[in-house]
Amino acid sequence: MIPARRLAAYLKEQSLPLDKVELQIAALTLGAVLSVDKPAPRTDLFRYPVPLLSDDGACSLVDELAAEPYDLSPLFGGESAEARGALNDLHALVDSTNSRVGADWLGIYRAIGSKEQARLVKLAYRGAPSRAEFPLTEGFAAGSNNSRVGLTGWGVVIDDVTVWRDMGGSYYECDPKVKSEVCLPVLDEEGVVLGIIDAESAEAGFFTAERQVWLAALALVLASPLAGLPLVEEN
Repeated sequence: MIPARRLAAYLKEQSLPLDKVELQIAALTLGAVLSVDKPAPRTDLFRYPVPLLSDDGACSLVDELAAEPYDLSPLFGGESAEARGALNDLHALVDSTNSRVGADWLGIYRAIGSKEQARLVKLAYRGAPSRAEFPLTEGFAAGSNNSRVGLTGWGVVIDDVTVWRDMGGSYYECDPKVKSEVCLPVLDEEGVVLGIIDAESAEAGFFTAERQVWLAALALVLASPLAGLPLVEEN
């Protein structure tokens, strides 16, 4: 069980006006996913399709997939049973969360590497193919919510992407259909960013308080599994 003080601290730090009791219930529900027997691991845990990137690597080319899928296995030193089990847990959490949220896209990213090599790597998701890595640099964060949240540890809730842009907010467009988004950090007990979650919808104002509760719960529950990943390349 996640301590109530940690739940309250997360809501305060992230400026999320959500009900603490509802958050505790959601966190308990999602936490139980990690302790139950699961079906046989998926066959596509380590590889997934990704869009082509522009020549400068800044933008995804929508509807144009790269010839080769992205391969997670080098991060784990191969496709070990331990890595397979860890990724299967992440996929189960994505499925359980989105069964309550109903987002068009939901994904989990882990912060990997350090200094110039620091980046967010997508480990599990549901939705359309999207880029696998987001650089954790000040330059990229100027136009990317994912990178900015990964660098600062401060989440963002965008009710309407068009209004956000009109007000001067920067936005990295993976999919032009996206109208609202929630991006939250996954933090360890010392406040270090372990990764992020990102949720998107083609409907403006989609992420109501009831849906945000489940996303915040996911971010809190993920602290332990993301910290315990059997990675061979970490910060």
